[in-house]
Amino acid sequence: MKKLNIYFTAGIPQLEDTTKIIRLIQNSGADMMEIGMPYSDPVADGPVISQAHELALKNGMTIEKLFSQLKSIKDEIRIPIILMGYINPVLSFGFENFCRECSESGVSGLIIPDLPPIEFEKNYQKILKQYNLNFTFLVTPETSDERILYLDSLSSGFLYAVSSSSTTGNDQAVLKNEDYLSRLSLLPLKNPIMIGFGIKSKEDFENVTEKADGGIIGTAFVNILQQNRDWETKAIDFIHSIKG
Repeated sequence: MKKLNIYFTAGIPQLEDTTKIIRLIQNSGADMMEIGMPYSDPVADGPVISQAHELALKNGMTIEKLFSQLKSIKDEIRIPIILMGYINPVLSFGFENFCRECSESGVSGLIIPDLPPIEFEKNYQKILKQYNLNFTFLVTPETSDERILYLDSLSSGFLYAVSSSSTTGNDQAVLKNEDYLSRLSLLPLKNPIMIGFGIKSKEDFENVTEKADGGIIGTAFVNILQQNRDWETKAIDFIHSIKG
């Protein structure tokens, strides 16, 4: 069975909706979830998720607030929670302090797209191991085989394969990138491959997971949270439509 990973930004549509959305994602049958930590300059994200970051910050979402929300439902969560964000707010919080809080909040891993692998190896890998946290790097169709193997060796949990060279939610994302997906499937990788960017439907999900272990859906889900008054029903239906 292919794994479904659902992404959403913490603190939207309203500040206190985070725990409700976590429960909803888990209860609707997703296998794992990524929670975006809002940041004022989310460079890897397209307009929908950038807008979500903006709204969340306006709502008053902070890293401290997110940790307290996670702790409040920690005992109910049975699927992995991965925090995704940018390095500056994490460093402002204090990297080790951040990892300790993750560990105490039931977080199982991190994705920080703008943390260079060299920095990771030199300064942060040890701390992550100490707090038993996975760390996932991203690869793209332009990443050489040699570098994919290097990033896979540093990653744990899974390897995030961006479907095409674009920002999240890009309509031009090339989902059925046969050569790229075949190339990844033939490499001796230690981690499962999760494909992200541009998956909007069950058909998209099935397409990209033919040669991968799972798919990550962010923009399509965040859109539902931002655009619908009855987002709970719509969000449940959406996850069921992918997993059903």
